[in-house]
Amino acid sequence: MCSWITSPLMLAPLVLLVALQACPGVRVQGSRPSLVEACSVRQKGLQPPSCRPALMCGAACVEVDSDTEAVANQGFKLGCISCKMRGEVKATATVTWLFKADGDTDFSELYSYKEQLGEVIDPRFADRLHWKGSKHTDDLQDGSIYIVNVTYNDTGTYKCIFNRLLIYSNYVYETNHSKNITIRVVPRVTRGMASILSEVMMYVSIIGLQLWLVVEMIYCYRKISAAGEEALRESAAEYLAIASESKDNCAAVQVAE
Repeated sequence: MCSWITSPLMLAPLVLLVALQACPGVRVQGSRPSLVEACSVRQKGLQPPSCRPALMCGAACVEVDSDTEAVANQGFKLGCISCKMRGEVKATATVTWLFKADGDTDFSELYSYKEQLGEVIDPRFADRLHWKGSKHTDDLQDGSIYIVNVTYNDTGTYKCIFNRLLIYSNYVYETNHSKNITIRVVPRVTRGMASILSEVMMYVSIIGLQLWLVVEMIYCYRKISAAGEEALRESAAEYLAIASESKDNCAAVQVAE
């Protein structure tokens, strides 16, 4: 019997779709996941309905490095994520961004976000910065910002600083977390070697899968054809045996008469 083996390449999109449907709060932005926070949002001390305990869907935070190559005259997202280690502890956080252009020696204040309000401090970025981090909460974990209409003067080092207050029953504990991101502005998108190799391997896998399916179909066809021919030969032999037996019986009857 011919058996078909399901390829992992064919199952991968289905598994991803099932996972996203099981966790409707999971958010993926752009080409990279900036923050996976299915149930971490608290507003006015109330737990959202989607934050009920589940097998696959729970509060989660993933720290992902930001892209470092921006394209001139296009938008660019500066990613900065600081995950809270204890999800059950109430906390508040503020985010401050600093910028040091190429050739400068010191950082200058760029952007500040606290109490759910953002403020652009550097006049070079006036009307070009937008908040892309956690919303509708003071417990910030995603402090990303978005630069509109990137220019070559935006090349430099950006520093993201998280100031978090962990509120326990008897005391308050303050933590600080910072991350430096060096941005390079290019005239057009350049593809890295890893991206090219990934695409080549994808096409090689697809072609290999198709060849495997063709070989499997030919093998099954030949096996079924051989089984059909064998069945025909057995039927013919059985027919001849029955005819010969009938002839012998008729001869015996005539002799007896």
